Amino acid sequence: MPQHVQGVIAPGRNEPVRVETIVIPDPGPGEAVVKIQACGVCHTDLHYKQGAINDEFPFLLGHEAAGIVESVGEGVTEVEPGDYVILNWRAVCGQCRACRRGRPWYCFATHNAKQKMTLLDGTELSPALGIGAFAEKTLVAAGQCTKVDPAVAPEVAGLLGCGVMAGIGAAINTGNVGRGDTVAVIGCGGVGDAAIVGSRLAGAAKIIAVDIDDRKLAKAKEMGATHTVNSRAADPVEAIRELTGGFGADVVIEAVGRPETYEQAFYARDLAGTVVLVGVPSPEMRLDLPLLDVFGRGGALKSSWYGDCLPSRDFPMLIDLHQQGRIDLAAFVTETIGLGDVEKAFARMHEGDVLRSVVVL
Repeated sequence: MPQHVQGVIAPGRNEPVRVETIVIPDPGPGEAVVKIQACGVCHTDLHYKQGAINDEFPFLLGHEAAGIVESVGEGVTEVEPGDYVILNWRAVCGQCRACRRGRPWYCFATHNAKQKMTLLDGTELSPALGIGAFAEKTLVAAGQCTKVDPAVAPEVAGLLGCGVMAGIGAAINTGNVGRGDTVAVIGCGGVGDAAIVGSRLAGAAKIIAVDIDDRKLAKAKEMGATHTVNSRAADPVEAIRELTGGFGADVVIEAVGRPETYEQAFYARDLAGTVVLVGVPSPEMRLDLPLLDVFGRGGALKSSWYGDCLPSRDFPMLIDLHQQGRIDLAAFVTETIGLGDVEKAFARMHEGDVLRSVVVL
């Protein structure tokens, strides 16, 4: 029978979030109910609250989560009750043109639960990225559950569900950072720092962190940056060129999602270099670049969707690397909070005080 749980909703554009009673239906065919143990407060949740994704309010926020599968619906074979899972928002279908071409990380028909979670009065909720994990329990498509080693704490494991995976994947999967490469990362929040970690893991020789906040630059150094540039004090394009023998970086990862920082990334790369956009722009943003420069500089301009990850492949691999001590996922957790503290966490995020606030249930 349906369950009543507590969850965090965004009722309307830029309205404060609030904790409400959420109705969770029994899982139908291909679905699973997951008891959430931890969920990170991601910038994408703030975008939902601000109406920058769409206007399908009210939203059930939260998507960067880990927990335990409680029950599954008919036909589910990939997970079973008791499994420890990270939730992912790209549950591949296996049948679309991308999947058939052997590129499931681009899946164009990813799964979400077909049933709706609701408020007590029957109002249907739009779960953030098809997950809605700022809640004691949530309903997802079973394919959104990726089994991992339960020895890793949920507040750490859950971060792979979005931001950390997006950044590491932007470096390793999308940017194809290789041994000896020079990399610049513009924007050193959680995703940017994850891109630094990924670049270091891939063997980059020089990793240049760019931000306007010296606190973030100091943290970027801790995460593996070899050089830092405060772009309030210096032109980041010229600074990156100076640090790369006058050429520019082999790979520039833009983790802000703004036209002006993308333009910096474009001109801060070496000839035939790669720009990776992993920062999420808002719908009204536009980019104006001379087409001759796009042609003349060559290389690749890429967007990174979820770090071009395949959750079934990448989540367990990164958990294993964490357990080996080769990456420190726990370094991304600034604080743990309760469901009622999400609005304050958004404020701290805006002020640049945290890499990740994580809701622990």
